[in-house]
Amino acid sequence: MQHRALTIMRRRSMMRFNRLGILAPCFALIVACSAEVAAPDAEAAADAAPANKTSPDITGDDLALHISTLASDAYEGRAPATPGGEKARAYIADQYTRLGLKPIGDSFFQRVPMVEATLNPDTSYFRINSPAGARDLDYKKDVVYWTKRVEESLAFENTEMVFVGFGVIAPEYGWNDYEGVDVNGKTVVMLVNDPGFATQDPDLFNGNAMTYYGRWTYKYEEAARQGAAAAIVIHDTAPAAYGWGVVESSWSGAQLDLERPDGGAERVIAEGWFSIEAAHELFDAAGLDLDALGKAATSADFKAVAMPGLTASAALNTAIRRSEDANVIGVIEGSQYPDDYVLYMGHWDHLGVNPATDGDDKIYNGAVDNATGVAALLEIAEKFANADEPPLRSILFAAVTAEESGLLGSAYMAEAPPVPLKNIVGGINIDALLPTPPAKDIVVVGYGASELEDLLSAAAENHDRYLRPDAEPEKGYFYRSDHISLAKKGVPMLYADGGFDLREGGEEAGKKYGEDYVQNDYHAPSDEYDASWNMEGMTEMTEILYETGAAMAYSDVWPNWYEGNEFRALRDAQRAEP
Repeated sequence: MQHRALTIMRRRSMMRFNRLGILAPCFALIVACSAEVAAPDAEAAADAAPANKTSPDITGDDLALHISTLASDAYEGRAPATPGGEKARAYIADQYTRLGLKPIGDSFFQRVPMVEATLNPDTSYFRINSPAGARDLDYKKDVVYWTKRVEESLAFENTEMVFVGFGVIAPEYGWNDYEGVDVNGKTVVMLVNDPGFATQDPDLFNGNAMTYYGRWTYKYEEAARQGAAAAIVIHDTAPAAYGWGVVESSWSGAQLDLERPDGGAERVIAEGWFSIEAAHELFDAAGLDLDALGKAATSADFKAVAMPGLTASAALNTAIRRSEDANVIGVIEGSQYPDDYVLYMGHWDHLGVNPATDGDDKIYNGAVDNATGVAALLEIAEKFANADEPPLRSILFAAVTAEESGLLGSAYMAEAPPVPLKNIVGGINIDALLPTPPAKDIVVVGYGASELEDLLSAAAENHDRYLRPDAEPEKGYFYRSDHISLAKKGVPMLYADGGFDLREGGEEAGKKYGEDYVQNDYHAPSDEYDASWNMEGMTEMTEILYETGAAMAYSDVWPNWYEGNEFRALRDAQRAEP
């Protein structure tokens, strides 16, 4: 979970629904797509005995019971592939069993294979060759690089270097930075973020708000699709939304990723970042003006530019370690349309135990992040399970692993979906609900993305609340939590937080709650459950998320991405599949 600030804005839009299509049963496909992992051992299951005294309604006491359990020291911070993580999985599965949820296949556990790769900078290099000679870039000062290919030793020699603007192909915006250029086997260099942010033009891409095309993840993926050998993003603090120090610390150590059947062979050999200072030096050496090219790249007419006289070579020596964990997935079957699914998801993992942490407390309990989300998911499941009328559609509950390690559990779920993605009507991600008094607002991260917001707005109005966007859309928070794994496959996803415009004290009081958490508890051992928490706001928000999902579960609506959204074409094609 990443911190998100707030602004006061509101937009209302009319919802246009596609009518329900009756889909053929696909149980065989579901079973084939699901990978399972062994159930936790008996000791872990016993230690994670379910809480049996919860009510069928969503209550603060019930939420607190789940949070206090999952965030207790006994769960050791719930790191993936640890005894504490195993205990957390067992607890969630026991809750599913108690509530009558069914597994898809033979188990609630979807196996998530992972691989950890650690570059050895002492035996690796990233070298720029020019008429003046060869220069090995200073690791962490000039460049940070790694590979997603699962190989201990990789190299490339004397690859041509090409500046490809923002490295974007976006048909809905009439944009193609790779048009007319062959980058196969070359090193591509590109700007961070997207043209909308660079120009602050509200009519270009999404203006100040980052689109998926602005994310480094997309840029590396697109470069790989174009056949590049290496893809390097030029860091700049404002468009990246973080300083070079974040790049140094986040990408220079062990990198965790999914273990893919092809060992990551579809990826470029090297992914990385150039510091802005190093980039200027390289462009100068090629006789190019980086600032001028950056401005030129904000036009749809921009054409990629070769970097004359420069080639790149690299050697990457990497230590490989494999592990696995599991998502915990259960379903309530729909009474009329069992092959349609409403999805609730939230990550169960946190940061575990760090012996190097200063002070006596070494356990990162993750009470807010994200025992609250799992608690809300379980409470919503309990309310649906005890409803007088069963939902017309099936409801899928997914507590996913390894969010803190790069959204890996949700990414695996998207790559090996337990149900066909086109059958998921829409999804709601729950990540870090702050314990605050009741609020008048709800913060929608990625505001203006999909028709799910209309359902949320209707539920919010039932509680006299209004919707507002996050204050810093240019930082792309919508692309930093688990819902994005499904969104970039086309599935409409919603990510909303409890608000900060408190009924008593207004925004000034609400802001203090957010600032206190971010400054003192976020990703710290002090993120612990406190019996003095005010659970009213969290309880109401959980109820609103229940009502939002119920609007899909008890109807035949098919919400879509709004026209012009970068994922709309994917969803339209997905729904058109036979």
